[in-house]
Amino acid sequence: MRRRPSVVLGSSGLVGQRMQQRLVNHPWFEMIAVCGSSKRAGTTLDAVEWRLEEQRPSLPNLTVLDLAADDVVETLLELKVEVAFSCIPSEIAESIEPRLAKAGIAVFSNASFHRRKPDVPLVIPDINPEHLDELSDVSPMACATNCTLLPLAVPLFTLKHFGIKRVVMRSEQALSGAGWQLLHDNDALRGNVNPEIPGEAVKTRAELLHVFGTTTQPANFEADITCQRVARRDGHQVFVEVEFRNDLTRQEVLRAFAGHRFSAAVQACPSAPFTPLHVVESIDIDEHLWTDGSKFTNRPNPSTDLRTGMAVVVGDIELVDARRLKFSGYSHNTVRGAAGGTLLLAEQAVSEGRIE
Repeated sequence: MRRRPSVVLGSSGLVGQRMQQRLVNHPWFEMIAVCGSSKRAGTTLDAVEWRLEEQRPSLPNLTVLDLAADDVVETLLELKVEVAFSCIPSEIAESIEPRLAKAGIAVFSNASFHRRKPDVPLVIPDINPEHLDELSDVSPMACATNCTLLPLAVPLFTLKHFGIKRVVMRSEQALSGAGWQLLHDNDALRGNVNPEIPGEAVKTRAELLHVFGTTTQPANFEADITCQRVARRDGHQVFVEVEFRNDLTRQEVLRAFAGHRFSAAVQACPSAPFTPLHVVESIDIDEHLWTDGSKFTNRPNPSTDLRTGMAVVVGDIELVDARRLKFSGYSHNTVRGAAGGTLLLAEQAVSEGRIE
């Protein structure tokens, strides 16, 4: 399979660098350009401060392009870019993403601005892959979901056939979800962090109902969502209680979790973990951050192992009564919840023949 010429929008942020890390050896996409702020423009990529804990991989010899330049789309077309991975703030994504898509560059976005917009599929590949049917042939753009949604939605989806009546979720979200700055804030690292995340609960609830519904009609179960920031570097954990319309047993729950699979087309993707869910007795936020769906590691190298960090961990499973279940979900917020999830969405589009 050929490597499609690609651009990463985002040179110095955590998600942009996660995407660079994942693309450097990717078999289906070739990173031939990186765009950044006017402050970074003209800087060689290897001179941009590396903000991830893993060692910087051997990145291509690229000079950061100015995302704010009037002719940036024309420059990318001259470079024959076919795919754009957007890892930029929402207020910047608002204008540049549609311009790229209208120029025929397929845009796969981690930004929130265009989520749930008409003709812009919002997709979790193991939940609503069919929503990618809405991908436009003329102005192709698709969005990955909010990072907090993954550890809730993936386990919950496996139980959908029992009839979801009400969901209550409380999150504990890592510092990296707010960007690299908090990771350099000693007060935050010591625990003095503002727990408030404005708009996060509303966004998570709306996206949950969207991906569980059809392309025209969201799901109609009740969802009570509370989100808060906590003092850890990476990993979003959610604590969930679900009320169902039908009876279920613990064994049925365990079978549903263990049996969850991607479609054949998605499972063939380089970033697809061996299984979408990794079931454990009890979640350990240190030991269970990096999983490929089969095994955990504490020495990840996402530049050569695209699967690691891509599975959602589920544990602490308690059947309260015949129609009420508690569980905890956990996932890497900048991998499956951001760069990795966005890349998997693009891989799905390739695997299903939606982009050449």
